[in-house]
Amino acid sequence: MRRLVPCLLSMALLSGCGITQGSESPSKSAKPVFASVETEPVASANDAADDPAIWIHPTDPSRSLIIGTDKKNGLDVYDLTGKRVQTLPDGRMNNVDLRYGFALGGQQVALVAATNRTDQTLALYAVDVNGRLSNVADGKIATGMADPYGLCMYRSAAGEYFVFANDGDTGHFKQWVLEARGERVGARLVREFGVGSQAEGCAADDGTGALYVAEEDVGLWRYSAAPNGGDARTSVDTVAKGNLTDDAEGVTIYYGAGSTGYLIVSSQGSNDYNVYQRDGDNKFIGKFAIVLSPAGIDGTSDTDGIDVTSASLGSAFPHGVFVAQDGKNTNPSAPQNFKLVPWERIAEALKL
Repeated sequence: MRRLVPCLLSMALLSGCGITQGSESPSKSAKPVFASVETEPVASANDAADDPAIWIHPTDPSRSLIIGTDKKNGLDVYDLTGKRVQTLPDGRMNNVDLRYGFALGGQQVALVAATNRTDQTLALYAVDVNGRLSNVADGKIATGMADPYGLCMYRSAAGEYFVFANDGDTGHFKQWVLEARGERVGARLVREFGVGSQAEGCAADDGTGALYVAEEDVGLWRYSAAPNGGDARTSVDTVAKGNLTDDAEGVTIYYGAGSTGYLIVSSQGSNDYNVYQRDGDNKFIGKFAIVLSPAGIDGTSDTDGIDVTSASLGSAFPHGVFVAQDGKNTNPSAPQNFKLVPWERIAEALKL
């Protein structure tokens, strides 16, 4: 059902004017923001785009990139104008994440991990200084899962690198430590735990050591990201009586100074995004929704994966950027893609 949304000439002059958004309605409590950039659509039709990760260029942040999954084909890499600059047709990649500073072959590299549902493996790539990805996995890294699904990475205070992945609709998680093996990277299983039912989105906080898991029909949980963390957990928010609408999907962290910042979750069933405090008990702050922009970039709905950075990415995104998968790319109608929202619009809308 198409929705009438407010004019977006400025965030301060929001009043109804009969512009169609082309997606389901977000909740009434969600504050509207709009994207400045959208990526080229993925090559695959229907439900294909899923999860993004932001790579920050080490010397020129304006050359930073968005790495997105096409879960029918592989990985696509986009520049900050939304242009596709690399495609890796390596299998049905579902979720993707990255961490910087991994020691490999005498260099410090950014390491990208993804779940590959074609051969039930962990895919691993290094990013060079120009943003090109190359496979560095030490052979086929079997997950032992029937359907490796969600994924996130963690770098501990001790400098160890980990990957978490879950198995389809079972809610079963595994944690591997990543190890340099010459010019390649291997993975060693260090932990397993179950969340109870289907989960996908997760994010690990490198500063606080917390692991956040979205159990889709239940809510958001906080675990320890340590390999000896076991299955102890704390409820952050719920679907039944809380601020989430099933499915709870993508999870990402906006890093502020120290332990400050924000935890963001895709509330897929209400077509918007929940924001929580990063520190303390992760207090709920509010919601925002991505709506039709003055330039005609459509809003988002049915969002799976999200990512965010607080780093300045040049003149286009001087205060950071939020990236969201769009489940219905409608203006014009096209395969799914990713939307890029300048962080300051979200901060202004929610008075962060």
